[in-house]
Amino acid sequence: MLPQVEDWLRRRTSSAADWPVEELLEAKGGTTVSVVLPARDERETVGEIVAAIRRDLVDGAPLVDEVIVVDSRSTDDTAAVAAAAGALVVAQDDVLPQLPPMSGKGEALWKSMHVARGDLLVFVDADLRDFTSAFVAGLLGPLLTDPSVGYVKACYDRPFVNGGTTVAHGGGRVTELVARPLINMHWPLLAGVLQPLGGEYAGRRALLERLPFVTGYGVELGLLVDVLEYAGLDAIAQVDLGTRVHRHQSAEALGGMSGQIMQTAWSRLERQGRVVRLEPPSTTLTQFRRVAGGHEIRLSDVAVGERPPVIEVADHLRSAV
Repeated sequence: MLPQVEDWLRRRTSSAADWPVEELLEAKGGTTVSVVLPARDERETVGEIVAAIRRDLVDGAPLVDEVIVVDSRSTDDTAAVAAAAGALVVAQDDVLPQLPPMSGKGEALWKSMHVARGDLLVFVDADLRDFTSAFVAGLLGPLLTDPSVGYVKACYDRPFVNGGTTVAHGGGRVTELVARPLINMHWPLLAGVLQPLGGEYAGRRALLERLPFVTGYGVELGLLVDVLEYAGLDAIAQVDLGTRVHRHQSAEALGGMSGQIMQTAWSRLERQGRVVRLEPPSTTLTQFRRVAGGHEIRLSDVAVGERPPVIEVADHLRSAV
């Protein structure tokens, strides 16, 4: 590990317990905070998460100013459940409808930037189980107390839970098999980030609105690499939130996610002038599923779209008025 990374780990890693709400309220001053949950078919968990944030950090202590759920084309009643729990719910496709629609988690997060009003934005996945409001308070700690920090990633243990069986540290398969090797190969300054693909992170609007957003599952890797390039390693911090339990994807689905992450990594390497494209990388992923009498071929497109920095769109819209 590079000496700079060892130094960063020592200075920029903390735990949720280091950030009591009372201390954060003192530091908050006039800073406004938005919590955003991108959600698609998450009726089983989104209500509990929203309710916990509102109970502890809106009504119980005025640390959070708004809780927003971006409904990403749910087919269940995710939107109704989130609204009943106290969230402001917006449909992804209702935000900037004049733009051609895109799909994926990154699209929901990018759209939220045009709705949320906070100086600080906290992103939380909507499928978390055993959620506590310390997730949000912990992520806000470095941002509210140190103006040199612009982006905070959560880190945690990720057990693999399947029915009644729990495998400690068995989660995060795409992180360990795809993202971490890519990061260590190409962006070794980020080698100390424990959960580079974790869906819980926070940042200053002034930084986030200057970054492009990959629209698919590569959004976390894209943002992390772009923050490093735009603001440097010392602008990043990480907070240990304990344990994260969520719904696990099938190996087939993880293959598609991995493809999008590799496409995102390629786009960043190309943008940074570190690879030369002789021909564009294929975006078709071929997978196989055993069926009676042989194997079924399954093809999927792992191409990732990309939205420009929010500030560029906002300037364009203002000039068009």
